[in-house]
Amino acid sequence: MEKLTLTSAEAAKLLRKLNDEYASIAEKEEKRKVFRAALGEDPESVRPAYDYRQTQTELEETAEKIRRVKHAVNLFNVSTVVPGFDVTVDEMLVLIPQLTRQKAKLAGMRLRLPKERVDERLMRGSNVIDYTYLNYDPAEAQSDHAAVSDRLAAAQLALDRVNQTVTFQVEI
Repeated sequence: MEKLTLTSAEAAKLLRKLNDEYASIAEKEEKRKVFRAALGEDPESVRPAYDYRQTQTELEETAEKIRRVKHAVNLFNVSTVVPGFDVTVDEMLVLIPQLTRQKAKLAGMRLRLPKERVDERLMRGSNVIDYTYLNYDPAEAQSDHAAVSDRLAAAQLALDRVNQTVTFQVEI
């Protein structure tokens, strides 16, 4: 086995490579495990090269490497604290989508008018004009939006920095 020292970003690239390698072996197997020969044709003249045992060994060895790298990444994610946020990488991977959703919600809220006319097409046949009123201060939503946007950007940069600089070891 080979011992590698990787960053999370390098491990992600290695995983893509290993998954591509696995898919390539599996695709070659799919194309070679059976073949056709015409009636009267010598099957040996069209038989593709295929070694069942060797192919199974290559698939299992590649799958094991994938498992080992993923496990090392998982251990890194649950044990590495992101500086400035006091959360682990795996928590940050939950926090970033939460902040993204919060930012999107606040983006809509900050743009609302304090009083908006309800679409008349919904009120066909009625002379009554309905209005929607805000039950919050759009300036406060604007302020929160800016704060969440800044926190999201800082979280993404902090996570990128950790993923590109902090290393861990994996045996494959």
